[in-house]
Parts: sequence; C-alpha cells; structure tokens
Amino acid sequence: MMAISALAAVATAPVQAERLDGPVLADVIEVVDGDTLRVSARIWPGQTVRVLVRLRGIDAPERRARCEAERQAAHRARSALAALVAGGPVELRAIGGGKYYGRVLADIRLADGGDPARHLLEARLVRPYGKNRRERWCLDD
Repeated sequence: MMAISALAAVATAPVQAERLDGPVLADVIEVVDGDTLRVSARIWPGQTVRVLVRLRGIDAPERRARCEAERQAAHRARSALAALVAGGPVELRAIGGGKYYGRVLADIRLADGGDPARHLLEARLVRPYGKNRRERWCLDD
C-alpha cells in the first residue's frame, strides 16, 4: 500500500518540480525583458530547442505596466540584460519548469562566468523574487 501511495505521489508531482542540472549551452535569440530571454538551447549534438528562460531569483519591472516609471525601469533593466548577454552564448543551469508553461526557470551563466541576475540586482534594476508573488513597482498601481 505504501509503495502505491509513493508511486501516486511521484506520478502527480508538478512539472515545476523536475530539474535538469545542466549546464546546457544556449545562444540568446532575444532579450524579452529584464528577467526573460528567448534562447536556442543545445540539448544534444545537432539538436536545439527554442525556449523562453526566466532568470531565477529576480523580478524585473514590466514593459506593459500601468505607470510610466515602471515602463522606464523595465526599459533600463532590459537594456542592461541585453548588454550583459551580448558577449556570446550563455549556460543554463538548475533548469526547471517555470510558473507559467511555455518557459523554463534557470540560473544563467555568461560566457565570462558572470551571473547576470546578480549584476542586475546589484545595479538595482530588478528585485529579488522567490515567493511566487511580485511586489508593486509603482505606488499608483
């Protein structure tokens, strides 16, 4: 009976719980916003997959926000991330399912070994994220 219960728990585990350690090499196709990239990831020799990747641990301002201050902050965060990833391919690590289907959540390493999430946090262009709830960027929201 316990074995059946354990098997049922594994079979119903959410996709978000699955994780691939990596590294997976990826070319950046587009910087979507300050915390999301569209990449072409090399999943095995001769095979790539295009996928949206959200950088783990950060929350960027939204480009389609209600207030102008957040939209401007979103532009700054997106531009900074674009500058960081412009140096070549990136590595995806600790890859898991994102909160929303259609993208994955991962730690990103730059070609020089740097951590873009840390750079964006230190520049105060993004906020720490980890509680499945985003904080407001503007007081008039």
